Amino acid sequence: MKKIGVLGGGQLGRMMIQSAMNLNIHVKTLDPDPNAPCKAVAHEFVVGSLNDYDTILEFAKDVDIVTIEIENVNTDALLEIQKQGTPVFPKPEHIALIQDKRVQKQFYQENNIPTSPFVLVENKEELVKHKDLLPAVMKIGKGGYDGRGVQVMRTETDFEKGFDGPSVFEKMVDIDKEISIIAARNEKGEINTFPAVEVVYHESNLVDYLLSPATISKEIEDKATEIAIDLVKKLDFIGLLAIEFFVDQEGNVIVNEVAPRTHNSGHQTIEGNITSQFDQHIRAVANLPLGDTARRSPSAMVNVLGEKGYTGVAKYEGVDEVLSISGVYIHLYDKQMTKPERKMGHITIIAETKEQLLEKVDLVKKHFKVIA
Repeated sequence: MKKIGVLGGGQLGRMMIQSAMNLNIHVKTLDPDPNAPCKAVAHEFVVGSLNDYDTILEFAKDVDIVTIEIENVNTDALLEIQKQGTPVFPKPEHIALIQDKRVQKQFYQENNIPTSPFVLVENKEELVKHKDLLPAVMKIGKGGYDGRGVQVMRTETDFEKGFDGPSVFEKMVDIDKEISIIAARNEKGEINTFPAVEVVYHESNLVDYLLSPATISKEIEDKATEIAIDLVKKLDFIGLLAIEFFVDQEGNVIVNEVAPRTHNSGHQTIEGNITSQFDQHIRAVANLPLGDTARRSPSAMVNVLGEKGYTGVAKYEGVDEVLSISGVYIHLYDKQMTKPERKMGHITIIAETKEQLLEKVDLVKKHFKVIA
């Protein structure tokens, strides 16, 4: 029986463990939070820093494979683990590349992966030299996540809202749709992609809900899939890679960002696809045959976020109403405390038609609330 060490004990790790258990794979998890979502389900749960070199080396001593559920980890430690002979997937150099949006954008440019025009800046004072890019978006190089570390700049007066650190300043795309494709590759070199999903965001840059299939043409989906496969090959990537795309008003498909792990934009695959993203991640890092990613039916995912104005012990409203709807599945993350816009769970939805799907999405959003 293989033993996988997972860096990160959040909800992504929790769902990954549920997939690993079905294959009798033993999972050991490391997280700084003693009450992280993985605690209740991991075979072994270790409390410790994801950025401490020695902690990670000690953690990995008795595992067969190391993987991640969050990219904010010490890659120097992972390089040493890899050097000592324990496989690390995704590879430490890929995690390091993706940790820095500046390096990520340069990789796209150097490898002919379509992305928006950009410049690298060291601080917000440099923005005035690149005002010709306006309207634009400033993204902090390291540390941004879930919409944090991103600032929209429409005029020069917005420059004062910028970041005082190394960042990317990129031209704003005239977006028609935002879509995501998740690709997997194992050590044998097998590659498989999930069908594209359409991503709808809150005004706070957090995902509100997803729709599968995306409302795009076959040509656009084929182009995005081709780019995803090209990117995985050029990286020589092993594991699961989530690729977020912009589709502009002219139908151009542009890579926005990637994540080297299971991703919010793949949650609907649990009920909506033959193989879930979590099953696929385990298959990829363990060098098992990749699963069939075809849709079972149209599906959606609604993010369950803490309601604004509530902080404290979480209470869930609308559970009975939502569970009474056919084809609706609640997935909560065992987080005891809620705060505004904290990810507390997600709800997946399946239906026979896209119209029925959207009706159910509206009902779920109307009834299900996290308060305190």
